[in-house]
Amino acid sequence: MKRIVIREMGEPDVMKLEESELPDVLAGSVRVRIEASGINFIDIYQRSGQYKMALPYTPGQEAAGVVDAAGEGVTEFKPGDRVAYAFTLGAYAEYAVVPAEKLVRLPDAVDAQTAAALLLQGMTAHYLVKSTFPVQAGQTILIHAAAGGTGQLVVQIAKLLGARVLATVSTEEKAALARELGADHVSLYDTFEADVKALTDGRGVDVVYDSVGKDTFERSLNCLRPRGYMVLFGQSSGAVPPFDPQVLNAKGSLYLTRPSLGHYMQTREEMLGRANDLFAWAADGRLKVRIDRALPLADAAEAHRALASRATTGKVILI
Repeated sequence: MKRIVIREMGEPDVMKLEESELPDVLAGSVRVRIEASGINFIDIYQRSGQYKMALPYTPGQEAAGVVDAAGEGVTEFKPGDRVAYAFTLGAYAEYAVVPAEKLVRLPDAVDAQTAAALLLQGMTAHYLVKSTFPVQAGQTILIHAAAGGTGQLVVQIAKLLGARVLATVSTEEKAALARELGADHVSLYDTFEADVKALTDGRGVDVVYDSVGKDTFERSLNCLRPRGYMVLFGQSSGAVPPFDPQVLNAKGSLYLTRPSLGHYMQTREEMLGRANDLFAWAADGRLKVRIDRALPLADAAEAHRALASRATTGKVILI
């Protein structure tokens, strides 16, 4: 089988397509024939060395496909079942061995490419809006990078919950997409702080969901109402520099959290609840999943460059 292997940290071209033996099926696991794999910023952080990894390794955190073989003790899945998974390393490959407890079954109305584009970012959007700061009808949120894969889903889920959604993007083209998905107001990054203050009569928003990091963090704090929530869940522009926690007090007794998906799917029941919500919304059209581009496995480096450039409007996947 073919798979991408990283043997040293660095720029995208450190990812090499290699041939290897088909992996053995382990007890409690299944072997999945992968039809589509999702590209995520965590893959870039790992490849570049921002997140340390044991070398060599095959990158990728999510995929969808068909069960090829089931290991000893697996009763929930059988060969031929359509499945998807997230938060399990090794998805940039034609086959992967995945613990059965990490798999979710795909409904007939959701294809493999949609599932690979939706699951990890969708569960991220789900926990942000439903758990980290549970959005209520009538509240006002600010979501950065609203035209990105996760941002698009946050916009839509927050609107399903009845929130007023303010959004930021980098271009007018992306602004049009965010509005199409339901955002009530869209700002470019250089004006969002003034726009938020004007749109909330100076009060500020209830929560900011920020995956950009360094370039937006301080201004995001300025957009919050007293006792508002700053949810920092990424750093696409770079890491936020150290700061004095007294700043949170000075700006209105603010809350700051830096969550990650793994802590919000610690049980199978929690994972299935999030995934099944997403698939149901996608199946009936309430949640639109936009795939920016689908590239061959051999073009993983190009996929990383596209995502890191912020030129994408939606998910990048490998097929």
